[in-house]
Amino acid sequence: GEQAGEGRTLHHAAAQPQSGKRGAAHRLDLLPVAPDGEGNALQEGVQDLVSIVEDILLLTRSDVGQLQMKPQQVNLRELAKQGVHFTLLSFERASAFDKDGPDRCEVLKRQLAETNIEWHWLPYHEKPSMPATTYDVIVGTRYAQKLARRNAIEMVHARSHIPATIGLGLKRRLGVKLIFDLRGLMAEEYVDAEHWRRNGAPYRVTKLMERRIFKRADAVVTLTEKIWPIIKEWEGLRNREVVHEVVPCCADLELFKFNEQDRQERRAELGLQDRRVLVYSGSIGGWYLTDRMADLFAELASQKNNWHFLWLTTGPAHLIKTIMMARNIDASRYTIRSVASPDVPSYLSASDAGIAFYKPALSRLATSPVKLTEYLACGLPIIINSGIGDSDVLVTREGAGALVSNFTESEYAQAAKIIERLAEQAEPTRGLTRMVAEKLFDVRKVGVERYLRMYDRLLNGTN
Repeated sequence: GEQAGEGRTLHHAAAQPQSGKRGAAHRLDLLPVAPDGEGNALQEGVQDLVSIVEDILLLTRSDVGQLQMKPQQVNLRELAKQGVHFTLLSFERASAFDKDGPDRCEVLKRQLAETNIEWHWLPYHEKPSMPATTYDVIVGTRYAQKLARRNAIEMVHARSHIPATIGLGLKRRLGVKLIFDLRGLMAEEYVDAEHWRRNGAPYRVTKLMERRIFKRADAVVTLTEKIWPIIKEWEGLRNREVVHEVVPCCADLELFKFNEQDRQERRAELGLQDRRVLVYSGSIGGWYLTDRMADLFAELASQKNNWHFLWLTTGPAHLIKTIMMARNIDASRYTIRSVASPDVPSYLSASDAGIAFYKPALSRLATSPVKLTEYLACGLPIIINSGIGDSDVLVTREGAGALVSNFTESEYAQAAKIIERLAEQAEPTRGLTRMVAEKLFDVRKVGVERYLRMYDRLLNGTN
């Protein structure tokens, strides 16, 4: 936090490079935004975002519309409050160029400019996948190179593999420092999700670029502690000293917090009366074990008949209905809602426990589920399965919920008893889970501070 007093600023880069440099002072450039907020490299509806600061260039994936209420956007704005000036360059989908798109972008551009964030954007190309990605990398590298030279960039902060490929090109051409912000194990995620074949062309190309990036990176950011001992033995990092920082997916705790008035209003809206509520917030299918979560609820409901399942999802409602019917769970025992992001905290306040089960895989060790952060921040105990990033410690060390390993009936029964006990002690439980969120996942105290610490170590050689 002392960088501002030393003349150091952060910048994010924008559209048309302007002539002239801004001076010789050190400037840190940070780009926020994780693909789906949980650090998964496999995403839908995301754009490549290239953030260039006058000494740091940050590359990431996102979309301008997602910059509303995203924790990574808080990172950016909070760093700007520290005297950091950002230049942001993003790749935007067609919606940014449709009838109302340019006007929306201009409004956001002015809003960002008010907080010392200069933003520019380029078209994003999606299909055919590999040729489109190659094209965007080439265009992005050329554009970013102009910005880097104009702003005397010293560091590139690349969030995920595709932006890091652009960053690698800048390091080779301009000799900048490169930060690889690993948002997930991209190749492994596609294989685990059965979208790619191991050793198929996309997998091999991705792993080749990953090795090259690791070999040249000056710093690596991971979402979890658990994945670092594994990847630091991979080719490119093995037997090499590199700055490492763990920055989990955090939440804006000023937005996600328990509110008694919201609780009463939402419970009245949903007709919940005095029932206890288990909530799931997010996508269904794919990585998320929707059927196993329904199994857990069936056990919970069999022990206490006053539990209700609240599904907050934009996924297909008929899939949830089919799964619940297969377990003889009456429609009166669950609710399905598609809600806007700003409304999520109020529905979490109306709940009594949160659940999230993920398909176990190697790539899950690199995952930091933001939904768990949001549950905890709103005072909810959690039910999770083991092997998902660093999440086990939320139960084993912090005592903030129940842990399931093998998805057996006996484990479900034990988890149901733990959650029932925590729900009965509502006030102490809310205090405990909120404390855990503040300690581990506060976007300002954890996210921003760790990024600043990493920048300081790279620019000043401090440890």
